[in-house]
This record gives sequence, structure tokens and C-alpha cells, in this order.
Amino acid sequence: MGTGTVVAAVIIFFWIVACLNVMREYERAVVFRLGRLQKPDKGPGLIFILWPIDKMVRVSLRIVAWEIPPQDVISRDNVSLKVTAVLYYRVIGAQQAFVELESYRYAVEQLAQTTLRSVLGEVELDDLLSQREKLNLRLQTILDEHTAAWGVKVTKVEVKAVDLPEEMRRAIARQAEAERERRANIIHADGEYQAAEKLAMAAKTISREPVAITLRYLQTLTEIGTEKNTTVVFPLPVELLSMIFGKRGDALPSGPPTT
Repeated sequence: MGTGTVVAAVIIFFWIVACLNVMREYERAVVFRLGRLQKPDKGPGLIFILWPIDKMVRVSLRIVAWEIPPQDVISRDNVSLKVTAVLYYRVIGAQQAFVELESYRYAVEQLAQTTLRSVLGEVELDDLLSQREKLNLRLQTILDEHTAAWGVKVTKVEVKAVDLPEEMRRAIARQAEAERERRANIIHADGEYQAAEKLAMAAKTISREPVAITLRYLQTLTEIGTEKNTTVVFPLPVELLSMIFGKRGDALPSGPPTT
């Protein structure tokens, strides 16, 4: 075997090695042959390209979590806020993401910042604080509609933090305190109303059975006696006096007094 054959075999070997590429499960290869895009995407696994005629670009299909920097937002009720959020997206079309856009990451991130300011500027502060899940879903829907043509799928958007001015924090604290006081007053009034209803029902029951007040009187004396007090309060119900004097009045003569 001549020297030329050995050199040729070595060159062919290294050429084959350069043409073979291993793509991971989460990667796809976008191949250009003399500048023309080759369809479809290649991978995962072992792929073969005609080097140096073919040029290959690796594109990751894993989900990217990107924290949106703090954005200055003016809500619908003219409150200045700083809002931060987290964006989750992934590439579903490697060729679209690489060919349609110069940098799909930069495009998605800029679109996310703009959409965040636009959507949150249309709602009031109370809705922003209380309906965060609804706003997250709306942000995801809008971003996903725009990025679908780029081969990018927005999987989730989460509003991370809302920074309020100090004056607005104090105002919200006063509002929350007033709301709690209002609820406490309502609960107290409702308890008084229920107690009054029960007392009215008890009074009706006692009025139907006059002996019931005597039983309550005896029960009260029993409770006082068990407390071992040095001073005993001896309550005398008016109903008992009326019963006693009523009987004495029946025993007296009904005619006029004689002299």
C-alpha cells in the first residue's frame, strides 16, 4: 500500500468524522446546503451531512425560563408600578425560529416586555392584585398568538412581583383596616340580633308557662350557692310576688269596710 493511499484513507476518515454529528434528544439540526435550507429538521441521534458543503446549526427545544426585568407600568387608575414577571417558552419549529428571525430569543423577550406593559396598563390596581391568574392567562394567550408564526411556543407567564409606592402601600393598609373593622361591626351586630331573637323566644315561652320563671329562679340560687361567695344576692322575681299577693288578695273580703 503506497503512501498516497494511506494519506487518502486518513483524509476520508477525518472527512467522515466531520460529516457525522450526534444530536441530543432535546436538539434539532438546521442544515443549509450551499446556502439553501434542507427540510425537514434533522435529529435526534446520529446524522450525516456533507461537510463542508453543508452547514449545520444546533437549536435547543428545551423550555427557557426568562425573568422579565422590572417594567414601569401606569395602571388604568393612574398608579405608577414596577412589575416583574417570568416567561417560559420553547422552540417547537427549529427552522422557523432560526430562519424567520435573526435572534428569536431577543424577539420573544422584547415582545414579552411590550405586551406586559400594554396589558397591565389596561387594568386597575385592584384587578392587578386580585386577578393575577386571569392576567397571566391573558398574557400567555397574546404572546402565544404572536410567536406561533416564529416556531416558538409560550408555555406560561407569571407576574412575579408588583412594587407599589410607599404612599399607595399606606393607603391600601388603611383600606384593609377599615374593611376589617366594618366586618367586625357587622359580625357584632349580627350576634346582638341573634341574641335578641333568642331572648324574645325565651320571653314568649315563659309568658305561656309562668312556672318557668320560678324554675329559673331556683336554678340561679343553685349557681350562686356553688360559687361559695360570702355575699349572697337573693333575687326575688316580680312574678312570684304577684302570685303571692294575688292569692292574699283573694282571701280578703271584697265588700266595703265596716265601722
